[in-house]
Amino acid sequence: MPTPVEKAIWFIESHFAGDITLDDVAKVCDLSRFQMSRLFSYATGNSVTGYLRGRRLTEAARALASGAPDIMAVALDAGYGSHEAFSRAFRDQFGLTPAELRTRGHLEGLRLVEPLREDPKIRLRLPPPRIEAPGPLLIAGIGRRFACDDHAGIPALWQEFTPHIGGLADQRGKAAYGLVTGSAASDSYFYLAGVEVSGFSDLDRAFAGIRLPAQRWAVFRQDGHITTISPTIHAIFSQALPEARLTPGDMPDLIERYDEDFDAMTGAGGFEIWVPVR
Repeated sequence: MPTPVEKAIWFIESHFAGDITLDDVAKVCDLSRFQMSRLFSYATGNSVTGYLRGRRLTEAARALASGAPDIMAVALDAGYGSHEAFSRAFRDQFGLTPAELRTRGHLEGLRLVEPLREDPKIRLRLPPPRIEAPGPLLIAGIGRRFACDDHAGIPALWQEFTPHIGGLADQRGKAAYGLVTGSAASDSYFYLAGVEVSGFSDLDRAFAGIRLPAQRWAVFRQDGHITTISPTIHAIFSQALPEARLTPGDMPDLIERYDEDFDAMTGAGGFEIWVPVR
């Protein structure tokens, strides 16, 4: 069975000449924008939009190096509505203009984005998930919106929130949660670093709160270092959920759960990934 990344690659390679978006790729894989972006960037080292743009510009470069007479026609085929936008993107990708490449007549030394054929990452094998069905979960903390392919700012958000753990009004338990949601409506996602609370009425205005409905969750335990979180998420959506015949739900995209054994100083102690399932 193909992984979501392999499905995404096939779809992009089959349709990049048309007007496709991250939404279209995610829908083909039955994932949210965030889930698709995170899996693809981990597996390939490139974002979905970056790969799509690179493939279009690479094919444009091939056409120009072969002497295509009309640069604007090549630009339109690559999805650009103006000569200026195409030239700017082309220079950013290859370091020279479309006209310069056509005059040069060869592709040597260019950073071409060649088609991928399969998910290049070795897959981490995960045991079947346990299924949890708790009542509504109320998570409160500090949240921020990030671009769909931006995961680098999350550790800094945790640095900001960690001193508040244990000090929020109506906190329940000692576990911390990283909640990802809100990726369906834009090219970004909302990440909330927080804790479970019993209510929002006494919540300080500096904090945000999200109420999650009662639903089924597939829970995956990972005892490794926090740096294994990307391969773990990759394995969940590429292998573990399909093997368990489970389909991801809609809200939230996922939750990271860090219990008392997790050491925020060293990153050791393990974590859990909770995915809502239909």
